[in-house]
Amino acid sequence: MMKAIGYTDAGPISAENALIEFETDIPKPGPNDLLVEVRGISVNPVDVKVRAGAQPDNGPRILGFDAAGTVKEVGSDVTQFRSGDEVFYAGDITRPGTNAEFHRVDERIVGRKPSSLSFAEAAGMPLTSITAWEILFDSFGLKEGEGAGEALLVVGGAGGVGSILTQLAKKLTKLTVIVTASRDATREWSEKMGADHIINHHNPLDEEMKALGISPRYVASLTHTGIHYEAIQALIKPRGHIALIDDPESLDVIPLKKKALSVSWEFMFTRSMFQTEDMNEQHKLLNRVSKLLDDGTLIPTVNNHGGVLNVESLRAAHELQESGKAIGKTVLDGLGTECS
Repeated sequence: MMKAIGYTDAGPISAENALIEFETDIPKPGPNDLLVEVRGISVNPVDVKVRAGAQPDNGPRILGFDAAGTVKEVGSDVTQFRSGDEVFYAGDITRPGTNAEFHRVDERIVGRKPSSLSFAEAAGMPLTSITAWEILFDSFGLKEGEGAGEALLVVGGAGGVGSILTQLAKKLTKLTVIVTASRDATREWSEKMGADHIINHHNPLDEEMKALGISPRYVASLTHTGIHYEAIQALIKPRGHIALIDDPESLDVIPLKKKALSVSWEFMFTRSMFQTEDMNEQHKLLNRVSKLLDDGTLIPTVNNHGGVLNVESLRAAHELQESGKAIGKTVLDGLGTECS
């Protein structure tokens, strides 16, 4: 048996039993799976969305996606890892989560943990790195070293995805990177991540960009797309591309025709959810991110270490995520571990 944290009833984090600790069986790895002893986790917007809106079918649902830990057992068909390897990954939304002592994950979406980071620091990187990487190189179709003379606008630059997207764009492409931030703390963080320009998302974005004198070809709308959608249409270059990750109530694509704009969603769980033929691309890109972190090209985006994972610390992490004031990533050490 193992300890885990999850929920039995979807609802607000303020509910008395919004999160519970319980015991459950240690999962058995399938042919392509790793059984990982979880040493660090992080909290993402998807964690709070699932807890608030997805009612578990049978018994408590284990929360959590990002994790870093040590491989304890491998499936019969595993070829890329062995017992004892240190790994990091973002999990599979169709499986039980990582807020547990042990977790089962397909090796094709797992990377080797950066040796220069603690388990908790490493756990802060996978989901956002995959999302940002797929936006740049899958959605926008850029290749490394491209983008000279063009610009990228990141709406929500100080969040987890915005933080690593800014770094990847600055380090691996020649794009000029503009991000949105409004508070002194988020502006300072965005500067640390390497943004070339920072504009205020409390003002109309098209007016902010006009004052800056830049019309970006690429827009990553990471938050409040519904609020900024008309302004994005006005500020983006003709034949530009909008990528989004949030959930606007509706999205009218008809107005995009005049500028021949493209729009796409990024959802990093798609490959694992549909068992796509190219699932192993996430393994490859996480290994690349790991090397970039170890050689100092990228820096960790962790901004809050909440201690050891338990009901109280996870509740606080969910509350911070829901407040809209989280900067970078919030991480926790694994259940029952000492701070790593």
